[in-house]
Amino acid sequence: MSGGELGAWFAGNLPDDWFVEPATVDFDRDEILVTGHLAMPEVAEGDDRAIAAHARIAAFREDTRQQRMAIAERAQGLYLRHVSWAVRCGDKQAAFTTANVPVMTRLGMEDRAVLDTLIDAGVARSRSEALAWCVRLVSDNESEWISKLRVAMTEVEELRRQGPDSTQS
Repeated sequence: MSGGELGAWFAGNLPDDWFVEPATVDFDRDEILVTGHLAMPEVAEGDDRAIAAHARIAAFREDTRQQRMAIAERAQGLYLRHVSWAVRCGDKQAAFTTANVPVMTRLGMEDRAVLDTLIDAGVARSRSEALAWCVRLVSDNESEWISKLRVAMTEVEELRRQGPDSTQS
């Protein structure tokens, strides 16, 4: 499965009037995240644009619930991943039905001490939450490096696909 395949599948299944531009489709081993851009409501001078954006997002979520569930069910059967939804309206974004996937790890005493310090300081309520906080921190501070790594891995995967067929022996 490729991003282009997923993008095309969702483009063919999403109603044309939902979003003001094509939805973006991101995925990993567990989840497909479909993000669409809603039209910003026109508001009178002096009215709060943020409230209007939040109301548009809430209305979209409620009004499209049944259709989104049906589309997600078809995609989940086909791609064997949980489908999540997010929308943007103006400068506001909301995600709904997102997957929080448990990840098992083994940590030494020093690493556990770091997580426990975050808990003791009130940064996190649990080791799981502290570990998620650490992952977000790395993502935020090393985003350029992570992006380069993803590009390199995509190139490696493409080279593997172009190589000899390993299923034939």
